[in-house]
Amino acid sequence: MASKMVMNEQIKASEVVLKGLDGENLGVVEREEALRLARELGADLVCDNLMSSPPPCRLVAKGNARREREKQQQEERKAQGGGKLKEIRLTPAIEDHDYDTKLRSAEKLLKDGNRVLLSVQAKGKEGAKAKELLERMLADLAGTGRKTTGIQVSGKGAAVEVAPL
Repeated sequence: MASKMVMNEQIKASEVVLKGLDGENLGVVEREEALRLARELGADLVCDNLMSSPPPCRLVAKGNARREREKQQQEERKAQGGGKLKEIRLTPAIEDHDYDTKLRSAEKLLKDGNRVLLSVQAKGKEGAKAKELLERMLADLAGTGRKTTGIQVSGKGAAVEVAPL
C-alpha cells in the first residue's frame, strides 16, 4: 500500500523536478521556488517519488491531492481482489438448470467484487467428474473472473478460488 503523502513543506529536498498544473514539464527547480509557485497558483506541491534524486514533484489544485491519493488507494485495494470470499457448493450430478443458476450467482458475486470459492462435494468415485464440472464452470466464468488457485482435488471433492477481473 502507498505510504503517507508528502506535500508542500514536508518535502525536504533542495531541488525538485517540477510539473505544472496541466502536466507541462517545468524542469529542475529549487524547492523554495516550487513552493512559491504553488502558493501563487493556489495549488499544492506533491512529491511523487522520494527515492529519486531530485524527486519528481507536481503542482495539483488545492485539495485535489488528497482526493486523488484516496482514489488511487481504493483502486489498489480493488485490484488486490479484496472482496469477501463467498462459497458456492455444487454436486457432480447437477442438472443444467441448477448449473445455470449457480453460474449466474457466481457471475453476480464476481461483478460485485467478491472472490468466489467453487466447491464440489463428491461421493465415491465422482472425483474426476467434480474436476470436469469445475473446469466447465471456470470456462464459463472466463469473462468475469480468473482462478487464483489451481483446482484442488481431495478424496471427497474439488475446489477452486476465482477472483474478479
